[in-house]
Amino acid sequence: MSSPAPLPEVHFSDFGDVRYLHLGSDWVQGSMRKDDPFAIHLEYVQRMMAWLLFVDPASVPRRHAMQLGLGAASLTKFCHRKLRMKTTAIELNPQVVAACRLWFKLPRDDSRLSVVLGDAAEVVAHEHWRGQVDALQVDLYDHEAAAPVLDSQAFYADCRRLLTADGCMTVNLFGRSSSYERSVSRIQAAFGADCVWAFRPTREGNTVVLALREPYHPARGELAARADEIRSRWDLPAPKWLRVLKPVE
Repeated sequence: MSSPAPLPEVHFSDFGDVRYLHLGSDWVQGSMRKDDPFAIHLEYVQRMMAWLLFVDPASVPRRHAMQLGLGAASLTKFCHRKLRMKTTAIELNPQVVAACRLWFKLPRDDSRLSVVLGDAAEVVAHEHWRGQVDALQVDLYDHEAAAPVLDSQAFYADCRRLLTADGCMTVNLFGRSSSYERSVSRIQAAFGADCVWAFRPTREGNTVVLALREPYHPARGELAARADEIRSRWDLPAPKWLRVLKPVE
């Protein structure tokens, strides 16, 4: 039986006011503005919050967010500190957790925050959190950042089972267009063809995909009003999202 591959070394780099997280390579795995550590710096990571368009903003503090892959803890910190949500992060590499606490202002666990060392595939397959997660944010890349580490139809089906009735999964897909098409078809197979929305790619090549537990297609005016409220409450560029977010056909 072969032993598991060693986990990559974690380091960071600073460029001006921005701190970047790296896993054994120069690929950026996350970032933080040092003068505003609880804001979300990268555009694609901001888009991972687009599930907010599909829920009543007043209900957000009563909801549960889960991140699969901690990265530089941007989503975890934002959900915990800014949105005041119950927040659970699953991370395989203990060095990443330590780095986030040392260098990226990740708070210690408390009554609303839990950072769990574990394998995301095992966590989503387990019954423990089934039906309890309102916002599941999936960003699972290794040090080569070539394709998602977990990307099977079975994995996405397990993700769907974690969600509440009006829950949503957001996924970062980064890589070649062929792998994007394959990933989206698997997500549609697991969630249903009419439950999946996608952004246009960012300049860096990240495409964020949303998959709703149940089909939901709000009127454009309702989405616009919600986007304005998201911007005013939490300073996220939600009105811009509506120009580049569409149901997948």
